[in-house]
Amino acid sequence: MAAQTSTTPVDPVKQFSVFAENRLGRLYDLTTVLKDNNVHIMGITVLDTTDSAIVRFIVDDPEKARELMINNDFPYVECDVLAVEITDESQLRDVLAALFEAEINIHYIYSFIKRPEGRSGLAINAEDGDVATQALITRGFRILTQGDISR
Repeated sequence: MAAQTSTTPVDPVKQFSVFAENRLGRLYDLTTVLKDNNVHIMGITVLDTTDSAIVRFIVDDPEKARELMINNDFPYVECDVLAVEITDESQLRDVLAALFEAEINIHYIYSFIKRPEGRSGLAINAEDGDVATQALITRGFRILTQGDISR
């Protein structure tokens, strides 16, 4: 793992949260719009509630995704997430240990679908992104930027 010295990525990874009604085909519609416009979903998770779902995802082209969601009536919010590269699933514990030792509360975490060179990645929404970033860098983890995941 290549260590970084900066605490905050210059080009943070963007996450979109789309609020989708719970109806057949809505997730399919969203992913089709993205795919048909050459926007690749790099990581995704879905939180289902009674009436709606929150689809959180990271794409390789946030600007294009933003435009597509506006033009296709997908209500969304956007935020930065901490993205950390791991070599395999065994490092999940080490990531969690670094955040635990720094007393960082994790709101949610999910994995990337695909990363270059066979490496894995985790998307983390944590209580204090700067402290979480520093804790992971101190442990030798590589923090990913949006440029790292764009194709």
